[in-house]
Amino acid sequence: MTVLIPVLGDQLTPAISSLDGAEPDDTVVLMMEVADETTYVGHHRKKLAYILSAMRHHAARLRELGWTVDYVALDDPDNEGSFIGEMVRAVARHDAERIVVTEAGEWRVQAMLDAWQTVAGVPVEIRPDARFLCSHREFAAWAGDRKQLRMEFFYREMRRKTGLLMDGDKPAGGKWNFDKENRKPAKTDLFLPRPIAFRPDAITQEVIALVAARFPDNIGTLDGFDFAVTHADAMRQQRHFLAHALADFGTYQDAMVTDEPHLWHSILSPYINSGLLDPLDLCRKVDALWRAGKVPLNSAEGFIRQIIGWREYVRGIYWLEGPDYVERNFLRAHRPLPAFYWTGETDMFCLAQAIGQTLASAHAHHIQRLMVTGNFALLIGADPAAVHLWYLEVYADAYEWVELPNTLGMSQFGDGGLLGSKPYAASGAYIHRMSDYCGHCRYDVNKRVGEDACPFNALYWDFLARHEKRLGDNPRLAMPYRTWARMSEDDRRAIRASARTFLDGLDKEKN
Repeated sequence: MTVLIPVLGDQLTPAISSLDGAEPDDTVVLMMEVADETTYVGHHRKKLAYILSAMRHHAARLRELGWTVDYVALDDPDNEGSFIGEMVRAVARHDAERIVVTEAGEWRVQAMLDAWQTVAGVPVEIRPDARFLCSHREFAAWAGDRKQLRMEFFYREMRRKTGLLMDGDKPAGGKWNFDKENRKPAKTDLFLPRPIAFRPDAITQEVIALVAARFPDNIGTLDGFDFAVTHADAMRQQRHFLAHALADFGTYQDAMVTDEPHLWHSILSPYINSGLLDPLDLCRKVDALWRAGKVPLNSAEGFIRQIIGWREYVRGIYWLEGPDYVERNFLRAHRPLPAFYWTGETDMFCLAQAIGQTLASAHAHHIQRLMVTGNFALLIGADPAAVHLWYLEVYADAYEWVELPNTLGMSQFGDGGLLGSKPYAASGAYIHRMSDYCGHCRYDVNKRVGEDACPFNALYWDFLARHEKRLGDNPRLAMPYRTWARMSEDDRRAIRASARTFLDGLDKEKN
């Protein structure tokens, strides 16, 4: 009896649940590069190259571990171009009597898995993804009848469940969250940590050539591709981060510095989300370093919160809310994204930096995403579904389950506060405080109106004014609304006129 075990492109770990208990003698592992998955959005070319190369290297790793791997390459002339088509072909090719697969990360792919048994005519066992701490059922039970699903309270449950940074039943240091200690700006210097840059091997070079030929018009460049594409190299990057950057990660995690794309960030999220790294194992290593006195608590806690708190939480939201979550638009925002999101060509230096990094490397850290590109999209009233698609396209770590709640819920407030307690809207003052960008910009961050005023300033107040009926009762916005109310009528009129002029200019550029 042959058991067919499909392994998807974000399941790149030998310990995936579908392989649990399987015997190599009667198992065929099926890995598929299919056109549907490379084209459902216009992925950044480095994202495509990373995933395809990581898949090919993982197939080699599985073979070394004794598994028989049937690998269907994207340019195979017989490739059907879809998971369903390739699964049907593989069942016939191997005379498979059943299929075992780990649940998909996205609703779109899960719908395909759910149809496999009907299409293939053989039993299909779909197993939970054991790489996550919190199952769908467990998250739904936690959510219950809560009207607002605050990450902070979910995070505490995950801390208790794992024992990470716990002293018995109490949080280490007497607090669950050290975020107030993690908001310092940074300056460039010669001693900033740098992640390892990996030179493409022969397999990766073949993939880069394939992506260049097949996706010439996709966003981003393939030049300077330096991702880890194997488990071994991802572990090297992990060790490098733990040794050289973790200690200051917490303190400077919100900082932005000109021409410094990485700072103290781990650059591990693509490897975690595709399966090359084990997130719980990583968190345990961080916990051990804190207990050994090698990293401060604020950094250890800030990093662990991103993984067992935020990452697990947004996955729970994604599966709890269902496929129609993407359609939510609480603020009734419908403006298209400006063209410079695809070129990086803008006089706003902060946006040019964040978008330029993104186009070059398929990466930007979380504050650049939330408080620069996301904040600007929120303030101009960009359609949250369009913003979501852009983020899904451009980042190597972006899979819909993790990206959609982050973008539509947290960044764009499209769900009306289910995920976040307030919109993450800010004027130029925030960017000035947390970066050195404003010193390089042609706009003046200290001015609200006028041709040389920072556009974020008028846009921020205009955003609050536009949405006062929807947001005016939000207690976390009480202070800015009081400030707006104290402004003279002339000042308010001038601010809104300045915002209108800027937005009109954006609309003309789009057309």
